Amino acid sequence: MNFDEMINRVGTHSAKWDMTKPLYGVDPNEGISMWVADMDFRPPQAVSDALQARIDHGVFGYFADDKAYTTALSKWLQTRHGFEADPRHMIQAHGLVQGVSMCLEALTEKNDGVIIFTPVYHAFSRTIRAMGRDLVESPLVNNDGLYEMDLGALQANLKGHEKMIILCSPHNPGGRVWTREELRAVYEFAKKNDLLIVSDEIHMDLVFSGHKHYVFGSAVPQASDRVVYLVSATKTFNIAGAMTGTLIAQNSKLFSKLSAVQTAWGIGANLFGMIACTAAFESGEEWVDEAVPYIEENARLLAEGLAKIPGVKPMKLQSTYLSWVDFRDLGLPDDDLHQRIHGQAKIAANHGDTFGDAGKGFVRFNVATPRANILRAIENMQEAFKDIQ
Repeated sequence: MNFDEMINRVGTHSAKWDMTKPLYGVDPNEGISMWVADMDFRPPQAVSDALQARIDHGVFGYFADDKAYTTALSKWLQTRHGFEADPRHMIQAHGLVQGVSMCLEALTEKNDGVIIFTPVYHAFSRTIRAMGRDLVESPLVNNDGLYEMDLGALQANLKGHEKMIILCSPHNPGGRVWTREELRAVYEFAKKNDLLIVSDEIHMDLVFSGHKHYVFGSAVPQASDRVVYLVSATKTFNIAGAMTGTLIAQNSKLFSKLSAVQTAWGIGANLFGMIACTAAFESGEEWVDEAVPYIEENARLLAEGLAKIPGVKPMKLQSTYLSWVDFRDLGLPDDDLHQRIHGQAKIAANHGDTFGDAGKGFVRFNVATPRANILRAIENMQEAFKDIQ
């Protein structure tokens, strides 16, 4: 796979590139898009071939029979992660943000407290609020460039109305891969306080050398009584437009409640999404094994380049393709910081405060792009902050 290939995505209905101007004031023909979480790489050839075969068939009716998909997903989870997932415990959704909404609808009530560890993927807070639940933020502790959960502080601040934890594992935007011990601690905390856990594991395959991702149930085998897993091929294989994700509920009561919401909301599987994701799980292993080292080197280069700007501290990335960079020591007002990044460096990147108050002063950069873009971004950023150097 040629990950260095520069693919012009401007004018292709690409959120990542066609929205840089309205959102960040960055002309996509001049700047670099490093914000929303999709890659600038072609997916595995098997995905394109499967979609092309369906297009050649020429009829695009309702999808039925997800056996090939659930079998492929089950095998992937077993071979890559050592996690047994029965296809009978799987429910399809149009993406994992919808999966979060389904969990909130099925398993909580209005005004229930829902805990998230911030800063974290911004769709969590948006969805929790939109569903009429009470957002409970538990700030992560930055320990020498790595985030850690502070369950002691969270315990002391509980109000008694909390019903659910939504865990991002691996963590976006901090890139943490939670250890087996950390996951066990979360489970014990949830059990003690009678909380359900929704474990969003969409980045499970994008883990760097020296680190291992544990599907929650592989770290805590007894966790099925209170955990719903959210998994998808879309981040792993860069097919986010497929809008396909899967909820896994091994507990029969949780499964029944989620199935009822799926029925009530009229959720059916997306034909093209299921075809793409099935092909990815069946034949995409080699592609992933080539993509992850490429992304890891991109992340290393960006971190090394930005760290040369005095006061800028990239986090120690263990997973994902999202570099989380701390600019707080520069003491710059947000407007000045963003003007340097968007206006001078011509880079569209996520503002940290969209991930919660704990993200203020940070910026998230997407490094899943050809190496030439990374090198240009480093040069542009160093130039934009040269007066500080």
